[in-house]
Amino acid sequence: MIALQVAGLIADFYLFLELTGDDDLDPDTAVKMTESLAYHLGEMDHAFLRELVDAFAVVAENYTDDEVRETVRNIASDLYLEETLAGDDPVKLAELEALRDARA
Repeated sequence: MIALQVAGLIADFYLFLELTGDDDLDPDTAVKMTESLAYHLGEMDHAFLRELVDAFAVVAENYTDDEVRETVRNIASDLYLEETLAGDDPVKLAELEALRDARA
């Protein structure tokens, strides 16, 4: 339950950073805050981070706009959280890299 609540908070913050126009939010500030968010999430306990990563798909369904839902679903990927969870596992990291290459 707590992971869903935290994922919802993170999603709203991330959407603000990603979707607010340059006239309302300095792009450099948005990048710095996104990097800070990624860093702090990467420092979380990995068991909780796993719950959080899985929760983004669930909370994405609370948004009505397709672009917004997709943005929320992609938070873990955009912030490289799966790679953080993979740690030093070269096989898992290679799989994740291959998935990124396939999407590009």
